[in-house]
Amino acid sequence: MDSGQAQVLCEQYLDGVLEINKTTNLTRIDNREEALVLHIEDSLVGLPEINEAPEGKYADLGSGGGFPGVPLALYTGRDTLLVDSVKKKMRLVSELIASLGCSDAIHVYDGRIEDLAKEHKGEFAVLTARALSRLVSLLELASPLLMKKGRLVCYKADITEEEVDEAQAVASLLGMKLLSRRETVLSDGETKRTILTYEKIGPARLKLPRRVGMAQRNPLRPRD
Repeated sequence: MDSGQAQVLCEQYLDGVLEINKTTNLTRIDNREEALVLHIEDSLVGLPEINEAPEGKYADLGSGGGFPGVPLALYTGRDTLLVDSVKKKMRLVSELIASLGCSDAIHVYDGRIEDLAKEHKGEFAVLTARALSRLVSLLELASPLLMKKGRLVCYKADITEEEVDEAQAVASLLGMKLLSRRETVLSDGETKRTILTYEKIGPARLKLPRRVGMAQRNPLRPRD
């Protein structure tokens, strides 16, 4: 679809989320103008990096209310999987996607990322993660899901050099490398975003995925 159609569907999806939000908490933002910036515009910040990834399946990790996954799916036309372990949220998101007639292209997975990696190892060309976890944990979770030369696109606010360095120290162990880093400010003039893109360059040098939750609770450290 063209960008005009995609924008219309994005706004219809957002309106549906805000309607659901009156009774069920899908997003902390309930003001439409604010949501247009912090959900739709923010989701599309990573569009150039998504478009530079190889052709193939896309998954949004920790998708929550469907951002950035749904806008990126609509704008790219990629076969998309929204991943979140909160089953109620995923059921509501799935129903909303169906109401827009997009169920053929956008699907949901209401389980843990580690379990998805066991079921769909190396199947994805590109992944996104927005406000989900520290970079070191994201690299570990993404590595077994990505095909060779696949990309992980991370959306970060208030990123520290310590967090970047922590991830860099184990990237090669995970078969990943930092490809690009870009800073931007949203149209509200105050919301800063850093987009970091990692590429899968080879197999990890340890067995992945580890047990559920280990990537966050016990992040990898460089091996001696």
